[in-house]
Amino acid sequence: MKIEQAKERIEKLKKEINYHRYLYHVLDRQEISDAALDSLKNELAKFEEKFPEFLTTDSPTQRVGGKPLEKFKKVRHTVRMTSLNDAFSEEELKEWEERILRYLGGPTSLGRSDLQYFAEAKGDGFAVSLIYKNGIFKTGSTRGDGTSGEDVTENLKTVESIPLNINPPTLLRGIGHRGKNFYDVHSSSRQDRGVFWEGGGINEKIEELAEKHREIKGIFEKYPRVKTAVLRLVLPNIEVRGEVYMPKAAFEEINREQKKKGLSVFANPRNIAAGSVRQLDSKITASRNLEFFAWDLVTDLGQETHEEEHLIMKILGFPTVPLTQHCKDTKEIIEFWKEVGQKREKLPFLIDGIVVQVNNGKIFEKLGIVGKAPRGAIAFKFPAEESTTVVEKISVQVGRTGVLTPVATLKPVKIGGVTVIHATLHNMDEIRRLDIRIGDTVIVERAGDVIPAVTGVLKRLRPQNAKEFRMLSHCPVCGSKVNRQFITNSNQQRSAGYYCSNKNCAAVQREKLYHFVSKKSFDIEGLGPKIIDALVESGIIKDAADIFTLKKEDIEPLERFAEKSASNLISAIDEKRNIELNRFIYALGIHHVGEETAIDLAKNFGSIEKINEVTPEELQNIRDIGEVVARSIYDWFHDKKNRELLDKFRKVRLKISAKGGSASGGKNKKLAGKTFVLTGELELLTRDEAKEKIRNLGGEISESVSKKTDYAVVGENPGSKYDKAKELGIKILSEKEFLQMIES
Repeated sequence: MKIEQAKERIEKLKKEINYHRYLYHVLDRQEISDAALDSLKNELAKFEEKFPEFLTTDSPTQRVGGKPLEKFKKVRHTVRMTSLNDAFSEEELKEWEERILRYLGGPTSLGRSDLQYFAEAKGDGFAVSLIYKNGIFKTGSTRGDGTSGEDVTENLKTVESIPLNINPPTLLRGIGHRGKNFYDVHSSSRQDRGVFWEGGGINEKIEELAEKHREIKGIFEKYPRVKTAVLRLVLPNIEVRGEVYMPKAAFEEINREQKKKGLSVFANPRNIAAGSVRQLDSKITASRNLEFFAWDLVTDLGQETHEEEHLIMKILGFPTVPLTQHCKDTKEIIEFWKEVGQKREKLPFLIDGIVVQVNNGKIFEKLGIVGKAPRGAIAFKFPAEESTTVVEKISVQVGRTGVLTPVATLKPVKIGGVTVIHATLHNMDEIRRLDIRIGDTVIVERAGDVIPAVTGVLKRLRPQNAKEFRMLSHCPVCGSKVNRQFITNSNQQRSAGYYCSNKNCAAVQREKLYHFVSKKSFDIEGLGPKIIDALVESGIIKDAADIFTLKKEDIEPLERFAEKSASNLISAIDEKRNIELNRFIYALGIHHVGEETAIDLAKNFGSIEKINEVTPEELQNIRDIGEVVARSIYDWFHDKKNRELLDKFRKVRLKISAKGGSASGGKNKKLAGKTFVLTGELELLTRDEAKEKIRNLGGEISESVSKKTDYAVVGENPGSKYDKAKELGIKILSEKEFLQMIES
């Protein structure tokens, strides 16, 4: 190939690759597959190797890390890189606005239309500054002390979502007057520059860009200053600031690799992102799968609002912060904050709140800086999901299987917007592992509806009188002896626990009743733990069958019950006299029998009477029922008191339907013979909806991964089941792939 042809091909390849990078990272679209894009990059690399004179610093091939640095150079920021003050409540947000108004001369000195805001999700990553000269990425630096930071250019070049040259250059390259490149014009005379704009085809190319991408066309129509700013892109330097972060999926993957190598896992994605950006060897940074989004345009391109900055950066090729909103007042800010909070867990990256900034650029500048933070912006944080407090006492609760669980009573602390007083300590092994003592300052974690748990101890804050906890020798409820037992669960994992030796312990019976009326069992509306406690303490009920003997007169005398509410509860109980077999089996609370095992038992035997007659060996013939589970089921049905309980259910006119044990739905059984395991958080379906779809198509669901598993459906934040599936070579399906499978 001739040298001129090679040069032309190289330029076209760079332009094409950058175009697809823009689609993927900025507009969240793909026109070609990842494999096709990799093929283009490979072709470009081969051309540049053969014709090195055409290799430029902005080439897509230059993202691979080079020789390790000995140390980082210092970079002085042209504009100070500030941090943000925090607000943790609606009251603190309103106080921030009041301070702004006072500084500006009071509420009457400013029209409400002038003081509006732009809010955006606050990524939990590592702040960096990017400087472009003549459209080419030249310098990347850390925040440092705000005045100067470290030069991490080579590391940031490895982050695929950071453009090496800014768009629309990828579309405008080579379009210039008198053969001049678009970015050579900044050094031209004003006359040449004017001719360039009028005769060089820039306006036409911008219009072409807008016509091709409706989103950009809409921005240009609504915000004419944004279009003007893009046309002004002949400044020698352009500076953009934003966040480097590690996506949740990449974080999970890197920790899986750490575990495989026997290394300690990383604490959180933010720490890895920060550590990766500050690696002297950029090849390590390149291996970390980091991403970037922009949140600040430092250079003046004619923008008048912060919102316009975001739009300009997006058109230039920078992924910008997802989840943004123009807000007229604090009421709209709070609504947006709540909306983002609801979406938080399903986002592919971590956020810890929203950033709120005065939208008007002139007012923002007038407000200035106080300390290290601008007055005109604030980080409106979500309630913390982790906090520190003091263990005041450790007590013991007795569960429905008789297991004794140590529970910490804490000095009250707000976590995730909820006051936490108690946290589980799981078991004695966990207490020993963390070395928790009464009086310790501990880290408590609460995620969603999960029971708060102690995850760490700050031992340097331990008082001299801190006391070790010792497990009780006798049950705190019935006084029976406590035995230490080694239990093997349904996944064949062995663990030690302390159990009350009395099978008829009042605490055990009460926990069984809670389980019996729970949502996935009988789901009796209005019959919660407090009502059950009152019924048990008053001697009205002793077991689950007694619930169906209740009369209105039994309930009315109880505290907080009037005639109408008593009638409503009796009606709710009567509605549940007909129940599907699988739900009934689950409600019995048999040790090791979860929802799926209950469904398998119902499907294979069809009635309680038949289950009553089977041997442990016959039970083991059922998928996912091993020796331990089979023995637990057999023992339950051959216990004298349990047989008496089943007889009582018959006498109280409970009707058990076999319908729930078989797969329902139409004739389509395309998943017949296939076994699925679900792990992680699904976005488009609930776990129960996914299970129902599988069963309706004839498929099976397993709670554990084995060689008999055909597919593992994996959502966000999968657990050990995902690792096991990969280890066994089980086919992994994303939620999208799973839906395609069942809908095709």
